[in-house]
Amino acid sequence: MRDTRQLLLNTDFPRIRRDALATVQANLGYLCNMSCAHCHVNAGPARTELMSREVAEMVLALCAHAGVRTLDLTGGAPEMNPNFRYLVEKGRNLGLEVIDRCNLTILLQPGYEDLASFMARQQVVITASLPCYLEENVRRQRGRRAWPESLRALRLLNGIGYGRSEELRLNLVYNPVGEHLPPAQEQLEGEYKQALKERYGIDFNRLYTLANMPIARYGASLLASGRFEPYMHLLKSSFNPDTLESLMCRSTVSVDWRGYLYDCDFHQALDLPMKRSCVPRLHVSDLIADADLAGAEIHVAEHCYGCTAGQGSSCGGALRAAR
Repeated sequence: MRDTRQLLLNTDFPRIRRDALATVQANLGYLCNMSCAHCHVNAGPARTELMSREVAEMVLALCAHAGVRTLDLTGGAPEMNPNFRYLVEKGRNLGLEVIDRCNLTILLQPGYEDLASFMARQQVVITASLPCYLEENVRRQRGRRAWPESLRALRLLNGIGYGRSEELRLNLVYNPVGEHLPPAQEQLEGEYKQALKERYGIDFNRLYTLANMPIARYGASLLASGRFEPYMHLLKSSFNPDTLESLMCRSTVSVDWRGYLYDCDFHQALDLPMKRSCVPRLHVSDLIADADLAGAEIHVAEHCYGCTAGQGSSCGGALRAAR
């Protein structure tokens, strides 16, 4: 698989700096029951990288000492890490909002039958990938079985109250199938809600739209098809400076399965670590005693244009309303 990393390092992206730390996004490992075409960490069933209990405890210590408000659990399929439930329970005991970045199909796998009810008891926010409300588009990105299993999982979640109140929030995530930017988030959310309700009786709270990043599997497919340069031109020509103040990296740190820190999950995929002048690669243990990151410069590269194109893009969806 060809790698876009070297093509992204030289950039004219604007310099940006951090605000106070509000969210810790912990990547619990790259093991996953799926291998999606748009996955930016190349997750899959053959991956063996998993966050240890020792590192998980460091993540919780950072959250406690830094006054963090949100613990955002991602992967791979984060639920496949043996420490997932431990992190959820301890995070909730700290008063944190806990988010699970869920692929939906994991809820149906043997050994995970009680996972949905566990997350409901803990009032975990579920943010789930459903890249389209049309079956064919989901199949193209996530495989043949993804669509029917995703519908079953959504019905399971609705059945225990997810997506039908603010206490049990179920958010869906849209990714474009081709080399284009997401449509207006608010309008697409209405289309999703109408289609899923009328056709399948499914409810959810919010839709988040994400641009595909030109890295990992998606970047390799762009290179293989000769579409990398046109896609980068689209991202750069669609740069919206109004998104800069709302970028997720300003208030979030990404922790990989080993405990190393990155400005975002995309940087983690590209191995572009956070740095301090005296430490070439920061570890979560380095921040427990001193988590004051305000004013620190954020590592930028060409793929950062993916977060600032059009409406902007983040793990919380669009950064600005469509123009």
